[in-house]
Amino acid sequence: MSYDLSPVGDDAELTPPPARPRVGLLGTGPWARRTHAPALAAHAGSEFAGVWGRRPEAAAGLAEEYGVKVYDDPDALFADCDVAAFALPPDVQAPLAVRAAAAGCGLLLDKPVATTVEDARAVADAAERHGVASVVFLTLRFADPAAAWVEEQAGRSGWFSASAHWLGAVFPPDGAPSAYADSPWRKAKGGLWDVGPHALSVLIPVLGEVTSVTAARGPSDMVQLALRHTSGAASTAVLSLGAPVAAAGVGLEVRGAEGVFSLPNWTDVPGAYGRALDALLTAARTGVPDARDARFAARLTEILAQAEAQLPA
Repeated sequence: MSYDLSPVGDDAELTPPPARPRVGLLGTGPWARRTHAPALAAHAGSEFAGVWGRRPEAAAGLAEEYGVKVYDDPDALFADCDVAAFALPPDVQAPLAVRAAAAGCGLLLDKPVATTVEDARAVADAAERHGVASVVFLTLRFADPAAAWVEEQAGRSGWFSASAHWLGAVFPPDGAPSAYADSPWRKAKGGLWDVGPHALSVLIPVLGEVTSVTAARGPSDMVQLALRHTSGAASTAVLSLGAPVAAAGVGLEVRGAEGVFSLPNWTDVPGAYGRALDALLTAARTGVPDARDARFAARLTEILAQAEAQLPA
């Protein structure tokens, strides 16, 4: 099984946002509680308007905590809001994002936008067809100082190679699982789909589009990717959610004619989410699609799907 890895899509005109856009949150899990809701409540340029969730009692509790409206119907939230912010499993997110775009909402999406190429492209197509802005919250592309580091490396040339690892201890073999261990989609899809988008979101802008990908399985849910890029550089990525606690960590290094450069540490995840919302509102106001939009997210899904197709069942 293979997919066309060439970029697709066009730059549709985007609908500008109102002066203080209303943002509705879809999702009530740990990620929504720890990152999305606090960041939306703290964002000075928008209004946190309401919450919808698949568990009504959790949605009511989160809405009460922030003094916002609870919705029992996502379409009612879309009708009331200018932006739909998603903290949902990817295959729940994708069809709802299509509906949100049709209702005229800007899309602040989570990664991966979907786990099938068809669904990911449907989200990108819907955003373009309805003229709404979209941004995917890829942490390394918004967190300080990682985001600035990516931009700096993207301005260099002469790259030779890169290596990335994202080894999470969500399902560690030697310790207590994390708060995200109850996520069914993470259990089913593993590190390739959960943290793979993060690694690719840095490798692609720095080294160029992926022209080929080879995937192999390691221990636990580990997947090893070998990539070639349009710059001619080769890269590798090692991805897992099942690493031992002592082995967990994140790193990325690029090597080329100008030297060796390592991704700096970052910690400001709620702040990064606020900057992702800023990027969405800027795209809507200017009519210029953001580089981290739903079409880029669909591209990530294409690459991950091609990798997954090479792995043993």
